[in-house]
Amino acid sequence: MSRLIAAFVMAAGACAAAHAAPAQDDLGQLMRQKSIASRIGDAIHESTSRATEIVMNAMSALDTPYHFGGTSRLTGFDCSGFVQAMVKQSAGLLLPRSAAEQARATESIQKDQLRPGDLVFFNTMRRAFSHVGIYIGEGKFIHAPRTGAQVRVESMDVSYWQARFNGARRVALGGSDADDAQQPASAARSTPAASSSVIDRDSPAPTTVRLGGSSQKPESTYQVRSGENI
Repeated sequence: MSRLIAAFVMAAGACAAAHAAPAQDDLGQLMRQKSIASRIGDAIHESTSRATEIVMNAMSALDTPYHFGGTSRLTGFDCSGFVQAMVKQSAGLLLPRSAAEQARATESIQKDQLRPGDLVFFNTMRRAFSHVGIYIGEGKFIHAPRTGAQVRVESMDVSYWQARFNGARRVALGGSDADDAQQPASAARSTPAASSSVIDRDSPAPTTVRLGGSSQKPESTYQVRSGENI
């Protein structure tokens, strides 16, 4: 990241040098260009820091119990409540409440473009975007799975999640996306808890699931072959 910021500063300096003349105006122009370059660098750094903060905040919520309609560590989380809370706490942005609405409110990206802090969606209830988690790198994501489970890290490579992967999205955190080149999708900003808590087996799918949403609405139970709570 520091090399990228330095490149912006050097580019601004080179531009000014190319038009240099022994005049006070040139010095002022150079200083203005350096200031612009510095602000660009700060925006890139801020964007990356916010994504990292989302991941680290999410990891700190490991083992929080699943709770239908839950949106806090005190009450527990359902999947979309977990994502909404992590993004709000880390980046100050309020995403919609349901997984499907979160998918519509964020930018669609390709799976090979995933980087830590992005959102991953799954079709676990025979409808698009019925489950959501936060990508943390190296093919892993963290989420609130289902009733009776806790917030945990799982691998997207196991057959259960591979078969149900429904798309990737990026939250607009501000700044620039220029740091795409800084880190490939496979690079993880991980913590020791990330590797020790990964579920590498096929995730068990309950035969009864409840449609998530606002805790103000009554719970509805549906019988399906397999699925997860949103």
